[in-house]
Amino acid sequence: MEYLERRRSRVDERLEAVLDAVEPSELADEVRQISLSGGKRVRPTVTVLVCEALGGDPDDAVDFAVGIELVHNASLVIDDIIDDSETRRGVDSAWAAFGHGPAIIASDGLLGEAFALFSTDERAMQVVAESMVELGEGEATELVAQPENEAEYLELARRKTGALFRAAAELGAVAADADAYTVEAVGQYAERVGIAFQMRDDVLDATADAGDLGKPTGHDAEMDRPSLVQVTELTPEEANERAHEMSDDALAALATVDAEDSQALAYLEDLAEFVVVRER
Repeated sequence: MEYLERRRSRVDERLEAVLDAVEPSELADEVRQISLSGGKRVRPTVTVLVCEALGGDPDDAVDFAVGIELVHNASLVIDDIIDDSETRRGVDSAWAAFGHGPAIIASDGLLGEAFALFSTDERAMQVVAESMVELGEGEATELVAQPENEAEYLELARRKTGALFRAAAELGAVAADADAYTVEAVGQYAERVGIAFQMRDDVLDATADAGDLGKPTGHDAEMDRPSLVQVTELTPEEANERAHEMSDDALAALATVDAEDSQALAYLEDLAEFVVVRER
């Protein structure tokens, strides 16, 4: 785990430096609380590992990794407002801590800092812009039309969760100056990891203890949200099987990539397996 911790530490150090430079100080305090209150740092880790797996210098991917984490955190602020969720990562959600207006401003601030980091590379900007379109359309779709079957659920999960995972991996490939085929392949891998991640999230919402999870459980059913368990009437065990199948599809996409760093590749493979067995 020391291998991963070193890479996460680089991301965390750069993340703190970016947030420390935010002005005014009130906004800086808010974005720091949102971004530094915890989190698995899965997406930025994917960015760094993909860059390294493809023979790039991981330091070249750190700014992109921080950027995608900021985009993710900005989206969580809005999710919690929409869901009326008072807890995130075991602490008050942004709107519960600061109020709705300041929380929305903090979300905008996070996005601004993120795009400042992406602006150094035209391909990076395109990758993130496309993912933001998918994410926004997914959020809008969920508000007006709930999925009614597994296929519709998967499309929503691809947009709401898979799109940012895809962007994280593609940014790593861009940082490594990979060709278009490789960018697409790692994007497919990460998108499927993201969907599997969401499936597992749905299972945990239905079965986990709120204290262990760090956020309220049973929220999907209470809010009539499109959980895989709710939409399909699958049991949690059957939903978990679907998540494992998606994880296998992710590994199949990754297997098509000509990787130069086998250790980084191994961790990407481990991630695809971990997201469907995690307990929080």
